[in-house]
Amino acid sequence: MVDLTTSTQNDLTELAQSKSLETGEVIAAEYQSAGRGRLDRTFDAEPNSALLFSFYIEPKRPRRDWGFIAHLAALTMQEVISADLPIAAVLKWPNDILIGEKKVAGLLAQTTANGIIVGIGLNVGASIEELPVTTATSLAIVGSRQLDRNLILSQFLNLFATNFSQWDDGVDFISNYSNVCATLGREVQIEVIGRENRTGIAQSINKFGALLLADGFEVNVGDVVHLR
Repeated sequence: MVDLTTSTQNDLTELAQSKSLETGEVIAAEYQSAGRGRLDRTFDAEPNSALLFSFYIEPKRPRRDWGFIAHLAALTMQEVISADLPIAAVLKWPNDILIGEKKVAGLLAQTTANGIIVGIGLNVGASIEELPVTTATSLAIVGSRQLDRNLILSQFLNLFATNFSQWDDGVDFISNYSNVCATLGREVQIEVIGRENRTGIAQSINKFGALLLADGFEVNVGDVVHLR
């Protein structure tokens, strides 16, 4: 745990580039001055209000399967926090965690030469006034019984280690993810910068983490807007 860093994701990326990063390494921060989100966005949180961490793993499964790892991490965090919530959290493809249609956590994954770095930002103790956008929420706002960030981190890492080991051995977590994914079965709009928006019914997730629409179109990257 560090008090201040630009980004835990950047910290592990630099270690990977210097070839001094080992599988299983984790770094968490009290505050990030330049927290990163998906698609080159930022992740902003007040000091000491969020659980901010990144970890590095080296899967033995083929690289083409690694797209599901971020989904596995989101699924794991969804299970951890839901145990102490009055209503269960759900997942929004590809890797946002929602409570009552508002975002409580987001994930970022990037590959390196030998593995993958996953970063997670979870709003824990933030008040409504401290959140950067009205579409966000925090565990404190929704009445979670668990606001200890260190304990949440420990629970996540322990459960993810088990889930990842099983996934790496070939266990299929698609149904587990699908059961708590609020995107499936809904009409959605797919938004990718530089491309025309596409709408359709989100039908399923494949083993590579792609979203399949009812018309057979496969979505591998982009933002999803729930239309209804």
